[in-house]
Amino acid sequence: MINALSVDVEDYYHVSAFEKAIRYEDWGLHEYRVERNTYRVLDLLEEYNLKATFFILAWVAERSPTIIRAITKGGHEVASHGYAHQLIYKQTPKQFREETRLSKKILEDISGSAVIGYRAASYSITASSLWAVDILAEEGFQYDSSIFPVHHDRYGIPGHERFFHILSGERRGAIAEIPLSTVRIAGANFPIAGGGYFRMLPYAITHGALRYLNEKEKQPAIFYFHPWEIDPDQPRIRASWLSRVRHYSNLASMEKKLRRLLSNFSFAPIREVYASSLELHAASVQTHAA
Repeated sequence: MINALSVDVEDYYHVSAFEKAIRYEDWGLHEYRVERNTYRVLDLLEEYNLKATFFILAWVAERSPTIIRAITKGGHEVASHGYAHQLIYKQTPKQFREETRLSKKILEDISGSAVIGYRAASYSITASSLWAVDILAEEGFQYDSSIFPVHHDRYGIPGHERFFHILSGERRGAIAEIPLSTVRIAGANFPIAGGGYFRMLPYAITHGALRYLNEKEKQPAIFYFHPWEIDPDQPRIRASWLSRVRHYSNLASMEKKLRRLLSNFSFAPIREVYASSLELHAASVQTHAA
């Protein structure tokens, strides 16, 4: 089965866990490492002959347009990660619309291709910010991959549908939701979608969980990581103990584990998984209508 591979393109000091330690206004004062790290990711994917979806901060795109062009030239999908990694539930709908419209335009102007996918900073489409999905649909996005159906102190909608589905609503129109991957154990969802979960858990757990999704549940996995996660030499930020544990754990072993994963599973950009799932959904709707 083909799984979805995604890369959230942001720098080490952009993460929400460090927002109390580093103000947005001070981003330019920190060492800029996202460009070299994203090129490393592109080289890694080329080595394994794989394509991925790159959810890119427009703040990064403005500073490194050559990266966006390299992603596009490599046959990867360019998608939106917003402009400045702002949590949606801390924005007003007006602020979110303006930021989302701006980031989409910047990415489309640089890449020369339509941007149809979106992922919120820190998966911050939660129960209190589902209104954002209406805005995404109105702004021309075809799919969202922001909802994490888990319990977490920063994000998550624990009871949400775990797999591809069409979000319905009075204003939403046709927009698909592609949630981050989980496995369900004893009535609860456990995250196995990548990032810190992949770094901190033994490789065998992720491997077994993805196999279960593919072989038992017949569903593609939605996997993600960040360019800074293969950069163990990045500067250390003075932040809370929990934030530092989440961010810095096992950075040195991440690339090795990632190589194992890319060798053991088949991957493609989210747009391909979206198109395939949309076809299956349409066929199911026709069958039930008949």
